[in-house]
Amino acid sequence: MYRSRLNDLKLWACASRHKPLIIRGARQVGKTTLVSLFAQENAFELLQLNFERNPEYADFFNVNDPKQIISLLEIQFNQDIKAGKTLLFLDEIQAQPTVLKTLRYFYEEMPDLHIIAAGSLLDFELNAPSYSIPVGRISYMHLHPMGFIEFLLAIGKDKLSAFIQNYQLNDTLPDTIHQALLKQFQIYIAIGGMPEVVAMYAKTGSFKQCEMLKQDLLATFQNDFAKYANNMDTNLIRKVFSKVPAIIGNKVKYSNLLPDYKAAQVSRIIDLLSHARLIQKVIRTSANGVPLAAEANHKFFKLIFLDVGLVSSILNLTYQALEADDLMQINSGSLAEQWVGQALLLSQPYNQQPELHYWAREKKSSSAELDYVSAISDKVIGIEVKAGKTGTLKSLHLFLNEKSTPLAIRFSLQKTSLLNESKLLSLPLYFAEEFHQLGKQGLSLLHGNTAKD
Repeated sequence: MYRSRLNDLKLWACASRHKPLIIRGARQVGKTTLVSLFAQENAFELLQLNFERNPEYADFFNVNDPKQIISLLEIQFNQDIKAGKTLLFLDEIQAQPTVLKTLRYFYEEMPDLHIIAAGSLLDFELNAPSYSIPVGRISYMHLHPMGFIEFLLAIGKDKLSAFIQNYQLNDTLPDTIHQALLKQFQIYIAIGGMPEVVAMYAKTGSFKQCEMLKQDLLATFQNDFAKYANNMDTNLIRKVFSKVPAIIGNKVKYSNLLPDYKAAQVSRIIDLLSHARLIQKVIRTSANGVPLAAEANHKFFKLIFLDVGLVSSILNLTYQALEADDLMQINSGSLAEQWVGQALLLSQPYNQQPELHYWAREKKSSSAELDYVSAISDKVIGIEVKAGKTGTLKSLHLFLNEKSTPLAIRFSLQKTSLLNESKLLSLPLYFAEEFHQLGKQGLSLLHGNTAKD
């Protein structure tokens, strides 16, 4: 199946002096498959070392001499390893994290050789206090579940996928196309973007089989908890894991989340699940300028889950339940907010540390909150997610007036509109991955060429 990160891998591979690349992401998001596809499409001879299946392969990396390492690997696998022709793939490298330390020497002494490393739960090793990351000598790629665009391509809806990617704000959006996209979007919300589940739907069209597969994936995630819990209560990890889908869109309060546990305990579990890439924090920011992280207040945050389809499963939502006109109203619109958060992550550069922010003003007379704030170049953009077909935009207008930002965006089930007097761009939810492209067009149409490339 096509993944947009293939294009990013090509850019990495074509760089005149590319660094060894580490692919980071949750289990089962398609890291190994992505590397295999990339090797096939770009005529690389793939040499894959799986350190989970063969931990003894780490012995080859006990020296700090890359040429000697390559020579030993050539003997072991009876294969020539040549720069520009061979792709060395260090898979499941979290099983032997010391191997990562040797990557710095490859960059310094064999920069023309293409090396990719990946592994499940790799972020635990990268964040461990005892681990020394070779700063400046490796590159990162962050991989997420498949987005709606990739989903459409996987199920053979190439024209609809192209329509989303090529859409311009001045283009007509016929109602028939809008309805067709909404129909497929409903299916995506139920199926989600885990590659194995998408492949199952593309092959069978069976929601029942996809649901069984998603339940298997959720069980796999929970079985992993014992691997990285250390002395933590695995039962507590499971409780937090299962609670997150029900609180999407709400500010996290430890006393409400799990009142029988201390806040410090729950906080550690949230950080643990974040390192596993199973959840993502949405941090509150004052949003007075970029970078948004400069004014982030980490005491206040919301959470989204790994994948919207898994959220649907944990909440026991069937496709039939999602067929209602206001499908996003289910569970107070948490599915819509979950999806937009995922889409914003997908729209970020592949090498950028994933981050999400929201804005809130807590005053007795006029409190306000925006689901997300993001940046387009040097402009702060407020984002409101509307679950159904009705609802006010009080917080969005307050944000526009208070921050004097040039544009705000509303995602809903409605068709596209751009209101000059209110500086509001309204987009259908299925356009969320095109946030940056369409936002830049909105800025240009409202204010001239105000968004710097």
